[in-house]
Amino acid sequence: MSIGPIEESKALWNRSELDLESDEVLAQVLDRGEMRAWRALYRLARTDRRIRARIQRIVQTVPMPLPGFWLAALADLGEAVDLAAPVPDYYEHTAL
Repeated sequence: MSIGPIEESKALWNRSELDLESDEVLAQVLDRGEMRAWRALYRLARTDRRIRARIQRIVQTVPMPLPGFWLAALADLGEAVDLAAPVPDYYEHTAL
């Protein structure tokens, strides 16, 4: 499986390489990635339970513009997700 779309993502503009072991890098892709990068991340998460757990933890603790999208994606992958659980308010923490 190619993770090329993640490596090529504009979300990683300030990185010299992709390090998906870093929660900061993973959060950057979740927050700023393009659809191609998100699809590649979804394909990766299908087979990697650890990545799914990290995505869930990040979405529930870091302000993101689309937390419901990621929680629904995790639920689709079979994770137990409470879609009504509170998540950080992205707009409260941004200038938007």
